[in-house]
Amino acid sequence: MSARELTRVEVLSRVKAGTVSVGSAATLLAVSYRQAKRLARRYRAEGAKGLQHRSAGGASNHARPTAERERVLALVREKYSGPIDVRFGPTLAAEHLASEDRITVHHDTLRRWMLAAGLWRRARKRSPHRQRRERKAHFGELVQLDGSFHLWYEARAPRGCLMNLVDDATGRTLARLGAQETIWAAVDVLRRWIEAYGVPLALYTDWKNVYVREPNAEEQATGAVPRTQFGRMCASLGIQIIAASSPQAKGRVERNHGTHQDRLVKKLRRLGIADAGAANTFLDATYLPEHNQRFAVAPASAEDFHRRVPSRTTLDRVFQLEEARVLSNDWVVRYDTRYFQVARQSHQAPAKSSVLVRENAAGAIELRYRGRLMQWTEIAAPIKPTPPAVRAPLSSAPHRPARPSADHPWRRDTRGLDRERALCRATSV
Repeated sequence: MSARELTRVEVLSRVKAGTVSVGSAATLLAVSYRQAKRLARRYRAEGAKGLQHRSAGGASNHARPTAERERVLALVREKYSGPIDVRFGPTLAAEHLASEDRITVHHDTLRRWMLAAGLWRRARKRSPHRQRRERKAHFGELVQLDGSFHLWYEARAPRGCLMNLVDDATGRTLARLGAQETIWAAVDVLRRWIEAYGVPLALYTDWKNVYVREPNAEEQATGAVPRTQFGRMCASLGIQIIAASSPQAKGRVERNHGTHQDRLVKKLRRLGIADAGAANTFLDATYLPEHNQRFAVAPASAEDFHRRVPSRTTLDRVFQLEEARVLSNDWVVRYDTRYFQVARQSHQAPAKSSVLVRENAAGAIELRYRGRLMQWTEIAAPIKPTPPAVRAPLSSAPHRPARPSADHPWRRDTRGLDRERALCRATSV
């Protein structure tokens, strides 16, 4: 079964148990109310197997031939593509394909084809003004994540970063103090939230490279979704990342920062805390329970939209860095200026095969070659040949030609010198 079908099994099991209504299940599954009723009825009658798509593994009955699709994309690329101010949108391109090329394609179908081929990008429409957004109705429907740099210990220690998670519906907060807003700091606070409450539906973040990034040239050409390492981890858990375009858009967590910068700083000063370890112990044991009791509110709906907590093994596997590396002909992988000798699988060279390198927060390395866990040994980096030494000049002063002395033969009269030579020759004879 697919990940979406497994999610349907989990939600509909809660409907069957009576803990979630059919209307809320429709929201969780992103389907209509009628479709949610049909799925619930099928789940009661056939169980989890009944939720599997009936057409799984087969081709669509309405699929257009591949040759026709390639022909349409070739025409779009040749006639209707170009820079942003020149290219045609899917709707206009579909109209011109019908009028000029006698090819009828629905504009929605053409839009999907153009997106997959990298010929079109979704444009976000911005409203001319902003207004305060209402809270979400369910706990776990949207959680805002942000880091706040501040002198949390005042003059007792350098500036630190508070990683802050705030539920949009209730204002419930979970925070951790550290040095920087890094991927591992974000993973730490998110994992603690998941272990405490479950997997939220969406995270609301800002446009930092830790969370989201712009697509590169290859992703623009193929239409692939650009993801950071943190974004890939969230996607594997089914968490949607929504990037805010301004601090005002995620005002709930920004206002929460202001509360902490006032109350938490004073409490840390009273206790004389000046390091992250002691500060986090205070946060977990005293500050956050008191803060949530004072400031958290009841959601509009009593239903919890968090999904069940994954196993520890699953979370350990999800929260790892993953990078593909090329396996050299001598079965060596280079990763982060380190070299790993992989156990040979055959007597032949691997022909530049790809190896998946995984690294967890503690720095433990895991190598997988063609899906299999590999044994490896870290080796020293190869010694580069020493370049020949460059001969230094004898003196850094500019070269000046030597001037002959006053009694040098160049300065004497050559006629007198010729007479002396002739006299010497006559005497010797």
